[in-house]
Amino acid sequence: MVLHLDVGRSKSVKALEQVMVGDQEILLTSQIDLSVDEPAKEDLYTVGTLAYVKQMIKMPNGTTRILVEGLKRATIETFTSESDYYEVDIQIRVDSQTDDEDTEEKTALMRSVLKQFEQYTKLSSKVSKDTLKSVQDIDEPGYFADLVASHLPLQIKRKQELLETFEEKARLEQLLDILENEREVLGLEKKIGQRVKKSMEKTQKEYYLREQMKAIQKELGDKDGKGGEVEELRTRIEESEMPENVSEKALKELARYEKVPASSAESSVIRNYIEWLTTIPWSEETTDRLDLDHAEKVLNEDHFGLEKVKERVLEHLAVQKLTDSLRGPILCLTGPPGVGKTSLAKSIARSLEREFVRISLGGVRDEAEIRGHRRTYVGAMPGKMIQGMKKAGVMNPVFLLDEIDKMASDFRGDPSSAMLEVLDPEQNHQFGDHYIEETYDLSNVMFVTTANQVGAIPAPLRDRMEMIHIAGYTEIEKQAIATDHLLPKQIKVHGLTKSDVQIREQALMKVVRYYTREAGVRNLERSIATLCRKAAKQIVAGEKKRVIITESIVEDMLGKPKFRYGMAEEEDQIGAATGLAYTAAGGDTLSIEVSLAKGKGNLTLTGKLGDVMKESARAAFSYIRSKADEFGIDERFHEKYDIHIHVPEGATPKDGPSAGITMATALLSALTGRPVKKEVGMTGEMTLRGRVLPIGGLKEKSMSAHRAGLKKIIIPHDNVKDLDDVPESVKEAVEFVDVTSFDEVVKHALGEKDERK
Repeated sequence: MVLHLDVGRSKSVKALEQVMVGDQEILLTSQIDLSVDEPAKEDLYTVGTLAYVKQMIKMPNGTTRILVEGLKRATIETFTSESDYYEVDIQIRVDSQTDDEDTEEKTALMRSVLKQFEQYTKLSSKVSKDTLKSVQDIDEPGYFADLVASHLPLQIKRKQELLETFEEKARLEQLLDILENEREVLGLEKKIGQRVKKSMEKTQKEYYLREQMKAIQKELGDKDGKGGEVEELRTRIEESEMPENVSEKALKELARYEKVPASSAESSVIRNYIEWLTTIPWSEETTDRLDLDHAEKVLNEDHFGLEKVKERVLEHLAVQKLTDSLRGPILCLTGPPGVGKTSLAKSIARSLEREFVRISLGGVRDEAEIRGHRRTYVGAMPGKMIQGMKKAGVMNPVFLLDEIDKMASDFRGDPSSAMLEVLDPEQNHQFGDHYIEETYDLSNVMFVTTANQVGAIPAPLRDRMEMIHIAGYTEIEKQAIATDHLLPKQIKVHGLTKSDVQIREQALMKVVRYYTREAGVRNLERSIATLCRKAAKQIVAGEKKRVIITESIVEDMLGKPKFRYGMAEEEDQIGAATGLAYTAAGGDTLSIEVSLAKGKGNLTLTGKLGDVMKESARAAFSYIRSKADEFGIDERFHEKYDIHIHVPEGATPKDGPSAGITMATALLSALTGRPVKKEVGMTGEMTLRGRVLPIGGLKEKSMSAHRAGLKKIIIPHDNVKDLDDVPESVKEAVEFVDVTSFDEVVKHALGEKDERK
């Protein structure tokens, strides 16, 4: 071969300068490792090429360019000098000729190599037809092999192997293997190139057609108005990071949208569907602030008390910090209205630094409101879950499902059953909405539900939630809430400042005791709002510059007290006992009255009693009859008297198994003439044998007793464990007496017999 070489190493340049002075012959050999900058003799291959230097030119960039012609193979025998350049003794190698040379076999090998080379030239664009012709005219096997090899893109190591193969037959066989391999590689390259070309052609074709469509629409005035709209939707689909299966569905719908005329009703249906897919979050998440001190501070700022709920939120944060991943828990905050269930859910979101979404389930009775409507219906849209996720904009909000106990069901389905999938951690990672049609992951959502009556929630749904009960507030807690939260809020709402109006502690306590009677603080807030309005009016009218509301002027502003605070009864009563009740508004006291009239033993029950309370009354009546002799009552009293048991408080429904001992006490008091102590309240169900059974809602009942001014509460022995939930302020003011039988109730509740009766 004749070729140009650029020489840069000083050693090589010095060797060339020496060569040009002499016979212009030089040995060219390659180095084993190309990364070595200054190769030693052991870094060089021992077989090289003896070449003739035809021309040597100094280039402007400092390198030397030479034109060399390869002459013969040569082997380095010894290195004679290594000072300025390498000088060696060489042995010229010629193609070996065996004694029994098989000319026919070499000819066959040459033909095979030529055939492979022809196929190679057809696949490769680097080898010209002239090269192929020049190769075809050569008869000498060794020269033929070298010339073919020089046109192949081989690595230096492979070329060196061919150079070191002195036997012609072996060189041809080696070249045949190389050509077959190269031809296969070229074939694969061609296939890959064709595939890429097809893909590019398809993309270019689509782009071309799309541009044509834009041009046509522009000429027509773009009556359909879909020109840039489709591209905008396509961009939104690509940027939404939705799962691959959802993305394919969206692009398929977009292709349909592009073809459907804008005047068609289906056009807006498809567009709305694509917009919903692109606006709901598929991967966006907020980072939880897993700081227990910060969370506790936020919860304490927003709410007074509620230790159990705060503890549960902090536990969730601690576990999430340790595991770095936790499926959203499903908490159900239960309790009377106004105790802060909804606002507590907001505080949980604020403490976690998550987005907050609230939906109300009160009155929802259509399953489609949860799961969404199918797109075949007119006005179809996703359910409340997907709507809430769109509003949140992230995959992990705090999601408040308010009033979950107020859901109804009718012929359109049962929404509470649809909620089972939403509130099941094992299922909600694949929540199915009828409108979206693709599964959606709700597993990172922290669901918080609220309810007033746990009993109204269907059992399967209740089973999926962690119940946290929030009882009513004590008077002391209400006063603290009013001072820290309600009063500053109402002063700001009414355009006042702390310097404009001031409400004394005694005035707040009077409002709590005489103007509100509730478990929560809603009416308390309304009363404080009234005081602020009255103060605002006085300031604007110029009557006062600063209003200080004391205990004495509360009545002038709010009117006569609405409730009576103090003893449940002014004096000990015969035939009247004070019971304790648990209602949706918290605890309350319940007066039960019994009157006797001459008659034939009729038992009358009034006061809108439920079935359970009617049964309690009959059980109490039967127990008193069975123990008449022990209590000193005429055994035939039921034949002489008509007995009337009445529970006042108008038409308020009263149901629940906790008035048994109260009815029995009132009945015994009426029959024996022994008055019931005015400071005693009681709660508990009673069996026909006089055993006192446990009840629920002890905290609320004890708080109502404290509010009513009772000094002693009789409770079932099995409820002693529930005293831990009762506030300390109540336990300090009220004596709790636990009983196991009705005989013990009699000792604590009834006074001595009134001889006047």
